[in-house]
Amino acid sequence: MKETSKIHVGSAAGFSGDRTDAAGPVVDALIRLGGPACLIFETLAERTLALAQLALLQDPDGGYEPLLDEMVRPVLARCLAHRIPIVSNFGAANPLGAGRRIQALARSLGLREPRVAVVHGDDVKHHVAGSLLSHDLSASLAGRAAISANAYIGALPIAEALRAGADVVVTGRVADPSLVLGPALAHHGWTMDDWDRIAGATMAGHLLECGAQVTGGYYADPGLKDVPDLAHVGYPIAAIEADGSCTIFKPDGTGGVVNEHTVKEQLLYEVHDPSAYLTPDVVADITAARVEQVGPDRVRLSGVRGHGRPDTLKVNVCFESGWLAEGEISYAGARAGQRARLAADVLERRLDGQGPMRIDLIGVTSVLADDAGHWLQHIDASAATDVRLRVAMRHTDKATAQRLTREVTALYTCGPAGGGGVRTALRPTLGTVSCPIDRARVPTGYHMLEGSGA
Repeated sequence: MKETSKIHVGSAAGFSGDRTDAAGPVVDALIRLGGPACLIFETLAERTLALAQLALLQDPDGGYEPLLDEMVRPVLARCLAHRIPIVSNFGAANPLGAGRRIQALARSLGLREPRVAVVHGDDVKHHVAGSLLSHDLSASLAGRAAISANAYIGALPIAEALRAGADVVVTGRVADPSLVLGPALAHHGWTMDDWDRIAGATMAGHLLECGAQVTGGYYADPGLKDVPDLAHVGYPIAAIEADGSCTIFKPDGTGGVVNEHTVKEQLLYEVHDPSAYLTPDVVADITAARVEQVGPDRVRLSGVRGHGRPDTLKVNVCFESGWLAEGEISYAGARAGQRARLAADVLERRLDGQGPMRIDLIGVTSVLADDAGHWLQHIDASAATDVRLRVAMRHTDKATAQRLTREVTALYTCGPAGGGGVRTALRPTLGTVSCPIDRARVPTGYHMLEGSGA
């Protein structure tokens, strides 16, 4: 007998660029489990949305998740055949384009026409120049034109689209946990002020939103926190109950681990205040939450409390911020550290006054270094025999930034000795600032694309 008192929500991605073969085992598990289910792809970070805006500027048909085809193609037929809706924020800067691409993908595979819903409302760029946002942004933008402004909207339009029979729901900027809360709302029929249940499902979404982090990926640390078969780590599934509690597990036969430690680490990940985790749907309180191992690779989360949602939504505003120039060159063998330092000194003197420059000696100091170079001043690189010099500079002027790439290339023959393997890059950058907006000013909803199947 199929279990209908709960809904299974599987995660197939935790960021843009995640593994494209992750969805297969999750979908197979959802089919075997039977009953109501949903598959989510979480692919949109603040940085990712900025990159998507750049892509949209270059191509009006682009701006959505670049791996959409690779992620969806392997599982679309099975999801449609078994009525497993797909919900994802891979719409990024162009949800409409992503929705149309999924329709085209289904046609290319000879599948029935999916009902594709596109969520709207997160785009609030029209408010930037007005009184709603201009006061908060004037100092940060300093007169620079905004490229985009997107509010973190909630789960309601996702739930409404699923209730209307959508096979695929494409969103832009929604809060990550809302991708999971939406299917739970649609299935369980909770009211939007059922705070404890909504908070519980929100935290289920928080556990799923980073993909394999909760199944041992980001947790793994050899000799301290060993994880079996990490090369084939399984992605998580949540069984969300009618009371908002959930059980986290992974597909049978996959690598990784689900235990109290992995769940607790993810539960606290990026949570600024455990008593007040702010989302567009609810303020979640996990201070009294219970995390219990209930079976092999099965952990139950319960006891999450909820409070009324905030009156405002977070808005991310992207603006053109100039250019990033990078250059790298390697030095190896005797006195490699000294030669790399000399090369860095040459670049600093050649580019003096052009702007602040970041210098890293990869193999000596890079991750622990700082933009100002204070750490580098106290590092002894004299014993290093394998060093890669990396320099980077941001500048509002393209030609000035490009000088750095030319100067790094010139080190080939201008010295010091033995440099090789030069690699340079120059790319436009977007800056991001955040501010609040009254949620009443951000109407949200969805629409079914033309041509969507009945």
